[in-house]
Formats: sequence, C-alpha cells, structure tokens
Amino acid sequence: QVQLVESGGGLVQAGGSLRLSCAGSGIISSINVMGWYRQAPGKQRELVASITNNGGTNYADSVKGRFTISKDNAKNTVYLQMSSLSPEDTALYYCNARRSTMIGYRDYWGQGTQVTVSS
Repeated sequence: QVQLVESGGGLVQAGGSLRLSCAGSGIISSINVMGWYRQAPGKQRELVASITNNGGTNYADSVKGRFTISKDNAKNTVYLQMSSLSPEDTALYYCNARRSTMIGYRDYWGQGTQVTVSS
C-alpha cells in the first residue's frame, strides 16, 4: 500500500505563491508517476502537473509557466510550487501516485489540501 499526505495549502492573495508538499510512504518504489490534481466546487477533478520516475514533467495548459512540480527521492516527497496565483486556482488539491499493473494501473490519493486565492 501507498500512503500520501499533503500539506502546504492555505489562503493567499491573488498574485501570491504557495508550495504544496506530498509525503509518500509504503511501497513507494513501485510508483511510476506522481502528480497533483485539483477539484473546484462543481467541477471535475483535473490534472495539474505530473512527474515520472525519470523526472519527466507534464502540466495543464492553465498552469504552465506558473507552477513547477518537483520531487525529492530521498524524502519520498513531491512538491508543487505555485506562483502568480489567481482566484481560478482555488480548489482542493490532491496528491496522486500511479503504479502500473499487469492490467493497467492503480491510483493512490491523498486526503487533499485546500488552496484558496482571494482577489
């Protein structure tokens, strides 16, 4: 099993920055991709950014140039540095870990951390 614990959310003014952290434990060596998703009220959960085992990254168009995903393998921790935040970034942010399986993949989720951006 994999356990994920997010931290770093909070209230910030538009234009500000926040850094989210996701600490993983369990069978982390089996994980292929880690990422951050977000879900705003009334909207579907969407991918924000992801990072593969070899460091390849992927970002949603809406956050490119503003958000940076990174990881510290020694600490089993993934970070999301968010800058130039806008009210549209307000959402519950979830950490995700994906493990490939024989028939597809399995996702693990953290409990979420709230990010609120005031105008």
